[in-house]
This record gives sequence, structure tokens and C-alpha cells, in this order.
Amino acid sequence: MKKVIVISTSLRTGSNSDMLADRFIDGALQAGHEVEKISLIGKNIQFCRGCLACQKLGRCVIKDDVDAIMQKVLHADIIVWATPIYYFEMSGQMKVLIDRMNALYNLDYQFRDVYMLTTAAEEESEVPQRAEAGLTGWIDCFPKSHLAGTLFCGGVTTPRSISGNQKLEEAYEMGLHC
Repeated sequence: MKKVIVISTSLRTGSNSDMLADRFIDGALQAGHEVEKISLIGKNIQFCRGCLACQKLGRCVIKDDVDAIMQKVLHADIIVWATPIYYFEMSGQMKVLIDRMNALYNLDYQFRDVYMLTTAAEEESEVPQRAEAGLTGWIDCFPKSHLAGTLFCGGVTTPRSISGNQKLEEAYEMGLHC
């Protein structure tokens, strides 16, 4: 059994990327893993100030929701990021959270496998490439970890328009085999 943290970064209730995350979770639970979903809806996540105090303290000096999220990420075996693609990039709130996790660099992180689930209105296969590159830039800072898998579903423009899409089944299978 592995501990899985799924971070759903869309701020829209009923978002397509959140629905992919839920199907991944269904698969991971079916496989017997312990799963926790963290939605960024309603979370207070401020911008990184670049002070680097976190490198000495092992936590950020900003008092918001990031330290609690970071503690869960630190102790997970698998991290799953679910994000909508905006202008060919990850959501802004995902990027801000990634920037704020600087304190993890010097800590004994447990995660090894990282997954990325993305959705967008555009359908071309290259749409998620910049978002994936941004996430791999973060993963590269953790040499014991790697990008274990990605899943992209394009052509979804309104909330819940992913319903009935084959990509939901692929997300389930990815979770089942993570």
C-alpha cells in the first residue's frame, strides 16, 4: 500500500481536471492505496517572496495553507497534480504552490512517483508540453523522484464536459496501476 496525495489545482467546482483526479483516486483506492485529495479551492496560498528562509527553517515563514500541504507532500509516496491548461501552461495556482514548496529541497522527502493530469479546450497533443516541462523542472530538484505518467484530455471547454470521455477510464487505470 502506498500513500497517494492528489492535488487538484482548478478553482472551478466540477472542473474537468478535478474529474480526472477523482477517477485516478477511484483507481488508486481500488488498488488498495491510501489516498488523500487536496483541492486548492478556498486555500490561502500566497506568492513566494524569495527570502529563502525556508532553506534554513524547513518551512516557509509565510503563514498560510502551504505548510500543511507541504507536510502531506513530504510524507507521500506518490504525488498527483491535476490542472487545467491555461494558455498552454499549468494553472497559476499550481505554479504558485510549486514555487512555495522550496522548503522540501533540504528535507527527507518520501515521494518517488509524480503524475500529471491535464485538461484543456485545445485538443492538439502538444498543448500540455509546457505544463509538463514546468512540472519536470520541479521534479528535477528531487533526484529520487521522476515523472511516472501524464494524461491529457483536450477538447473540454465547459465544466463537466469530460463526462463520458474515454480519458476518465484512462485516469482510473493510471490510478489502479500507480
